[in-house]
Amino acid sequence: MEAPFDRLLHATSEIDTPFAVVDAPALWANADDLVRRAGGVPIRVASKSVRVRSIVERTLQRDGFAGVMSYSLAESNWLVDHGVDDVLLAYPTASREALRDLVADDRRRAAITVMVDSIESLDHVDALIGRDHPAIRVCLDVDASLKLGPIHLGVRRSPVHTARQARRLAAAIEQRRGFDLVGVMFYDAQIAGLPDSSAAVRLVKRRSAAELLERRGAVVRAVGEHARLEIVNAGGTGSLEVTGQDPAITELTAGSGLFSPVLFDGYDAFESRPAAYFVLSVVRKPAKDVATLFAGGYIASGPTNKNRQPLPTWPAGLTAIGTEGAGEVQSPVKGRAARTLSIGDRVVMRYAKAGEMCERFDAVAIVDETGAVETVPTYRGEGKNFG
Repeated sequence: MEAPFDRLLHATSEIDTPFAVVDAPALWANADDLVRRAGGVPIRVASKSVRVRSIVERTLQRDGFAGVMSYSLAESNWLVDHGVDDVLLAYPTASREALRDLVADDRRRAAITVMVDSIESLDHVDALIGRDHPAIRVCLDVDASLKLGPIHLGVRRSPVHTARQARRLAAAIEQRRGFDLVGVMFYDAQIAGLPDSSAAVRLVKRRSAAELLERRGAVVRAVGEHARLEIVNAGGTGSLEVTGQDPAITELTAGSGLFSPVLFDGYDAFESRPAAYFVLSVVRKPAKDVATLFAGGYIASGPTNKNRQPLPTWPAGLTAIGTEGAGEVQSPVKGRAARTLSIGDRVVMRYAKAGEMCERFDAVAIVDETGAVETVPTYRGEGKNFG
């Protein structure tokens, strides 16, 4: 794979650092590869992994993509107000204001499906906006983790794990005024979000995929006894080709695969094609083999370990200093390549995750194959912070 750095840096040479840049050829090649891996199953775009509205909208215009998976109800309302007509909120909400905005507008209510995982979720909605609200479309979040005795492999999401639990909750929602159950969702983090780093990991992923294939079908049948399901959502960037083979699902979700951050290096099923970077400038040379960059302390969420730090990417051969890492106002890097750097030179970094990077920048510079630059606002640049 040809490194794009000469083209990206030449195109953005007049932009002051720090700034974010997206390589358009890599971005859209990644989109095409996601569609290929999905095998004909529609892909819902995970907005939290992008956080640039124009990129979300352009992705939705491509064949193979349909709808947005949002992370905030306020964000969902905002996206619908800007023309998105199908939004699945991936997480339950506790926002009184966003719920009031939802039920106050018929178009929002028709376009947005809210996630729930318990009777308590419904009770809380009623407590916030009253029991006489118009019907809200809801989706049941089902725990897709692998449980081996006391061992829990996956993320801690829904308390609903079995088909029996899902049937019981679906029956209760069916009897509940003000809620219309239209979907179920399964996020297999232990497959989709886990690189193929060892034989043991590959074994766990295969076993989990087989278990989910059986359990998803049972849950869908159980919930279907009490609801007309429009949405059966599953998967993520790392599991499209596996989850997409399940006849029980109607759609997949992906977002991180568009930007292909560091945490998506090392999967067997696809080649990582980085598309999003940020650029910092050298402001000090404290030693011949050390260059200090301005800013850069953009740490990704999750367990606070080394793999949540940004990765110096160009020039090749730079590494962070272990005792300092990426800092809020300066980030020293070392290595043979640092000897060639002078004050004012630029260093290209990759973020560990995907959309979180855009919370640090008001805009991203999108560079096409000819070197033409288009600057577009991030959520932050549009004055939006959804948490």
